[in-house]
Amino acid sequence: MTTISEVKPAASANTSAQSLMATLRMVLSYGLLFLLALSFIYPFMLAVTTSFKTLPEIAANPVALIPETFTLEGYTRMQGLNVGRWMFNSAFIAIAVTTGNVLFSSMAGYALARIDFPGRTAVFLSILGTMMIPGIVMLIPMFIILRQLGLIDTYGGLILPKVVSAFGVFLMKQFFESVPRDLEEAAAIDGASRFQMFFRVILPIARPALVALIIFSFQGSWNDFMHPLIVISVNQDLYTLPLGLALLRGGIGQNLQWNALMAGSMITTLPMAIIFFIFQRYFVEGIAYGGLKG
Repeated sequence: MTTISEVKPAASANTSAQSLMATLRMVLSYGLLFLLALSFIYPFMLAVTTSFKTLPEIAANPVALIPETFTLEGYTRMQGLNVGRWMFNSAFIAIAVTTGNVLFSSMAGYALARIDFPGRTAVFLSILGTMMIPGIVMLIPMFIILRQLGLIDTYGGLILPKVVSAFGVFLMKQFFESVPRDLEEAAAIDGASRFQMFFRVILPIARPALVALIIFSFQGSWNDFMHPLIVISVNQDLYTLPLGLALLRGGIGQNLQWNALMAGSMITTLPMAIIFFIFQRYFVEGIAYGGLKG
C-alpha cells in the first residue's frame, strides 16, 4: 500500500520535470525566433555598414559587418547623381497615389459594404479576381493603353493607373462591414445624406484602416520599379529612386561601386522605415479590422 509520504516526492518530481520541459521548450522557441530574426536583420545591417566601407574593403571581405575604415565615400558619390530629382519624383508620385487610393478605395469599399445595388456581389468578386492576376502579366497591356492615351513619359502615366487598388477596396470594404449600422441610421434620422454619412460619420472612425491603407499605398508606390520602368522611356527627369538605383551601374561607371549602391538603398529605405515605426500601431489595428469579416 502506497503511503502519502511516498506520493509527495513522486508528485514533486513530476512537477519539476514538467517545469524543466516547459523551460526547455521556451528556450528553444526563443532561440529559433532569434535565429529567424537574425536571418532577416543581418542582410539589412550588412547593407547599412557596406554603405560606409571603402571599395577595397568590400572587395576583400564583403560579409564583414563592422567597417575597418569608416567613410562617407558612397554617399559622396551619390551627390554626383540626380538623386534629389529622383527623391522628389518618388515622393510626389507616392503622395498623389496614396491620396487617390485613400479617397477612391474608401468610397468604393463603402459602396460595396453598405449600398445594395444590382450586381454588387459580381463587382466585388471581379475586384478580388484582379488581385489573383500576377502584376507582370499586366505590364504589356498597361504599356499599350498608356501609349494610346499619350501618357508615356508623363507624371499622369505614373500616377493615374495606381490611384485605386483592388487591395485597398477589399481592405476598406472589410472594415466598413465591421462598423455598426446604427451610426448611419442615427445620422439618417438627423437628415444626413449618404455622402454626409460617409465623410462625417463613417470615415472619421475608420482611422486604423485608413492608416494601414496609407502605409500600403505609400510603400508600394515608393518602392515600385516595374511600373515606372514601362512608363518612362526617354525622359530621365521622371526617374524615381528605385528606377534610378537600378540604373546606377551606368551612372557611375562600368564597375559597380557597392558602397554607392548601398548608400542609395539606405536613402530609399529610410523614409519608409520612419513612416512604419511612427504608425505601426495603427497599421496592425487596420490589418486586424480588415480581417474581421470575409
